[in-house]
Amino acid sequence: MKKYVIMGVQGSGKGTQARRLVKDLDLIHISVGDLFRWHIQNRTRLGAQVKRIVTSGALVPDETVERLVAERLEQHDWNHGFILDGFPRNAAQAEFFLERWDVDAVVVIEVPDAVVSERMLARRLCESCGRDYNLISSPPKVKDTCDCGGRLVQRADDQPGPIRDRLKDYRAVTEPVIALFRKKEKVVVVDGTQAPESVYRQIRSGLDLDG
Repeated sequence: MKKYVIMGVQGSGKGTQARRLVKDLDLIHISVGDLFRWHIQNRTRLGAQVKRIVTSGALVPDETVERLVAERLEQHDWNHGFILDGFPRNAAQAEFFLERWDVDAVVVIEVPDAVVSERMLARRLCESCGRDYNLISSPPKVKDTCDCGGRLVQRADDQPGPIRDRLKDYRAVTEPVIALFRKKEKVVVVDGTQAPESVYRQIRSGLDLDG
């Protein structure tokens, strides 16, 4: 059984790399973003709350995210393991996680702020289902239209100023998270500016999957 956490700023490509590991190792991909989207699409009370928060550019409260992740992990459908994507995002969430679960390694995808900013400016969000697109790396089949038929919009905070603020905040909260993980878990840092295949080879090497 393999259990991993994958970390990286939005636009780092962590979702793509997580899906590769899931396919090759028969893992369960536990994406906090996907969990939130499920609630939005199914019009749950939590989904309505999260949609309002995300649309405004704010962060979902720690206790809400922690409860969602705990409920998902407690399903124990991950016979061969899991890769957790999008959690923990700050020291409080990391402490919550480390008190309850162990993992084999934490993968950190590093990308310079300038590259991340370019990728974020190309992001679009579906007004109907909440699905994310990127006009550079993962464009929709039809321009300005989600595959579900909904209209794609640019988030209010996907502008140069707010992006700089978010990157600054991310760096400030991520370093303590990585420091906490290093005390207990193996941390593998890879260069996310490379082509996806090259990034994946770095991850596999760092996780000793090719030996």
